[in-house]
Amino acid sequence: MLHFILQANTVAAIAVDSLTHGIQTAPAITPPELTETKISLIEMIMKGGPIMYPLALLLMVSIYILVERLLVIGKASKKSPNLVGSLKEMIHSGNIASARTMCKNNNTPESTMMEQGVARIGQPVAEIREAMNKSGSNEMAKLEKNLNVLNIIGRIAPMFGFIGTIIGVITIFYDISLAKTVEIDIISKGLYQKMITSCGGLIVGVFAFVCYHWLNSRIDRLAHRMEDTQIDFLDVLNEPAK
Repeated sequence: MLHFILQANTVAAIAVDSLTHGIQTAPAITPPELTETKISLIEMIMKGGPIMYPLALLLMVSIYILVERLLVIGKASKKSPNLVGSLKEMIHSGNIASARTMCKNNNTPESTMMEQGVARIGQPVAEIREAMNKSGSNEMAKLEKNLNVLNIIGRIAPMFGFIGTIIGVITIFYDISLAKTVEIDIISKGLYQKMITSCGGLIVGVFAFVCYHWLNSRIDRLAHRMEDTQIDFLDVLNEPAK
């Protein structure tokens, strides 16, 4: 019995030694090196598919309207602080023709509105106010030209992105049906198209909405200034000539 136990211990020791030796001599497994792949912004955008073309067109239209309206509104916002005072002197001295010429030469929404008031001096104040209100509304309509296009772009651009998302999902399932397997290489094309078009649509939509509300806020400030100018002009008409 003792001989059997000693023999078993010897066999176990040999097995442990063999296992330890095998572990020590086994070659180390090194993980494969990861190669960094860079992709340019243009290449990434092109992975969005054909839906990116209308989105690019909408973005260019938004930028054009923004720049064009900023130039127009900036010119219209040019302020002449001495305009009302100069008109007051001319009106009280009876020089109506010079007052009208001065308004036309300023060529701003405020001066155009006041030119309508100067042309109707002698008529009831209610009629003068109505003519100035109508002229002011016309000038505001000119400043708001094409702003509705920005509003529309802000609404439809995310819809184009959603269409691209649906096309990307369809592409994923179609590629899976052809490959009969779900691998990242198989579905990557559809995933790129799905995510890039969604992102592109949101970016264009947000940009158009921000431009729309920013330009409207500038026009609103000008409209309030024109209302104050109209009140000052009507006060001039009510003042007695010295």
